[in-house]
Amino acid sequence: MAPETDSIEMFFFPFVGGGHQIPMIDAARVFASHGAKSTILATPSNALHFHNSISHDQQSGLPIAIHTFSADISDTDMSAAGPFIDSSALLEPLRLFLLQRPPDCIVIDMFHRWAPDIVDQLGITRILFNGHGCFPRCVTENIRNHVTLENLSSDSEPFVVPNLPHRIEMTRSRLPVFLRNPSQFPDRMKQWDDNGFGIVTNSFYDLEPDYADYVKKRKKAWLVGPVSLCNRTAEDKTERGKPPTIDEQKCLNWLNSKKPNSVLYVSFGSVARLPPGQLKEIAFGLEASDQTFIWVVGCIRNNPSENKENGSGNFLPEGFEQRMKEKNKGLVLRGWAPQLLILEHAAIKGFMTHCGWNSTLESVCAGVPMITWPLSAEQFSNEKLITEVLKIGVQVGSREWLSWNSEWKELVGREKVESAVKKLMVESEEAEEMRTRVKEIAEKARRAVEEGGTSYADAEALIQEIKGRRLARQD
Repeated sequence: MAPETDSIEMFFFPFVGGGHQIPMIDAARVFASHGAKSTILATPSNALHFHNSISHDQQSGLPIAIHTFSADISDTDMSAAGPFIDSSALLEPLRLFLLQRPPDCIVIDMFHRWAPDIVDQLGITRILFNGHGCFPRCVTENIRNHVTLENLSSDSEPFVVPNLPHRIEMTRSRLPVFLRNPSQFPDRMKQWDDNGFGIVTNSFYDLEPDYADYVKKRKKAWLVGPVSLCNRTAEDKTERGKPPTIDEQKCLNWLNSKKPNSVLYVSFGSVARLPPGQLKEIAFGLEASDQTFIWVVGCIRNNPSENKENGSGNFLPEGFEQRMKEKNKGLVLRGWAPQLLILEHAAIKGFMTHCGWNSTLESVCAGVPMITWPLSAEQFSNEKLITEVLKIGVQVGSREWLSWNSEWKELVGREKVESAVKKLMVESEEAEEMRTRVKEIAEKARRAVEEGGTSYADAEALIQEIKGRRLARQD
């Protein structure tokens, strides 16, 4: 660990809510393990979600702390505003704190859209945290710069994304709304990105080497992930994010009763809201596949009374849960689950996922292949990385990019669900090759964050660059 007088001070300003908050907390812990004095800026209610993890690190002697603002924004507001909650109530508290105690640099989540202007005015080194990997950045940049979407005959017409090392086909229907309608969504993010010092990325070189090289040629970028691997104890993995609303021991006991490599884990993350009709199709598809599964049901569209651990379950086919219990085939859970512990369990053989970047990396690190069901954000790009570049997953067949609160135009039918589940879970040469590949990548992930690994080296390199900037200012 660096001497106290030589250590730099880094602030981390995560967004409100799990998907972006969790990896940035982990990133702060990673940099603290490299000797950087790391302070997480948070609201009082959000600090409660990771206070225990930071306390454990402090007890281990790591230079990490939490600074809470006087203003508060609860992540319960996410249910109303989704990922687009307005965090600008923190503008003045942030400005005052930075004036009182300017750090050597501040890492800011991309969703704090107002924050770069404040930081730049104060002359503080600003680094962007965008919450996804290099591949979707390359896809987005080349579509934006080289594809005229207006020339496509329909939303479903495929086109090849140019200038990529692999042949990647997309359709307009799979693109985020800001790419489909750039005139309605001015790209201030690109301006902030261009003016910032660089980007910290939760990825590792051996996962996407061609795309890491592509990004690093165009922008200062440090790949320091998978940051989830800083969670080494069962306690850390259980408490990561929110306290589980699911009985952790009940869940693990159920998994303990299953044979190794026999269970499909199904989860669509903390933001997605699937309509009841789609949940029924998933249930019918799972039952028809005759595979054992554990299904964590999140928020349900237009049915807030069901978004609780003990919902009545009327969104599922009649008798479905009872049949699954009697056959000992499936466990349906509601609430927040300890995903790292589930994915790492020996019984888990596959993961049906929305392809959020956190879930993707966690599945990779656990050596678990995926059934890909992207919904929004950059998830359709992540699906291409998983299934066509890395070849560690199968597509369920979703075709429509959806905002978190959009009405669904079409459902993925039970036949497609059944087919994808069997393709991944039933023994075959293709399924075995996927499992072999993902386990090899998992080993590379572990090596990346250890001393001598690429992510370890990138974290050290950023610290040295920040030290150099500090010395240059002092001269």
